[in-house]
Amino acid sequence: MARVFAIGDIHGCSNTFKKLLLDKIKIQKSDKIYCIGDYIDRGNDSKGVIDFILKLRKKGYHIHTLRGNHEQLMFDSVKSEKNFKHWVKNGGDTTLKSFRISSYDKMKPVYKNFFKRTKFFIKSGKFIFVHAGLNFQTAFPFEDKYSMLWLREIHIDKQRLGNRFIIHGHTPRPMEFIINQQGKSAVNIDGGCVFKNNVALGNLVALNITEGRFIVARNED
Repeated sequence: MARVFAIGDIHGCSNTFKKLLLDKIKIQKSDKIYCIGDYIDRGNDSKGVIDFILKLRKKGYHIHTLRGNHEQLMFDSVKSEKNFKHWVKNGGDTTLKSFRISSYDKMKPVYKNFFKRTKFFIKSGKFIFVHAGLNFQTAFPFEDKYSMLWLREIHIDKQRLGNRFIIHGHTPRPMEFIINQQGKSAVNIDGGCVFKNNVALGNLVALNITEGRFIVARNED
């Protein structure tokens, strides 16, 4: 039977990402992997994260990629000097260094294409994968792209959500919080991998949706 996994915010931690997929999950070509955004910024090897995903796809693995707020910050960085400085201040400096470029404009087309193809949300069966969450205060939650990237608190409308579950990241949480989300309609899988000096964080988290359990790799970058 095909297994389904969702993986939290990676933030340039390529070694940890590889360990999670290869050693912990032991990825198979029948698996479906949903990465919920924030591949870049803060960590040292944003390029390595993208290269690994591209390599796996080329080999026939199914890696679905959502857009995070950090990818959006990168896109917006070319609009003005203020936007550029805002991105750099929020970890974009490590991404530029990793790709050996001075701006997003200078990025190779293969990487630009990867980022442009990221999705704001993906629906699959009972699950909705999204980076930050859905805003049920609006009439059309799936049109509110800002909330999908930036929302901090999800106020679930059970009537509208039905029997579906939202799998998201964006807000780093300790493992104790993550594990205790059983039965909730919105599950946060951001273990704050890049913040390895914070004892409560520093975990890259995968949710094995098929078995309903968490798989964790401690930051090795």
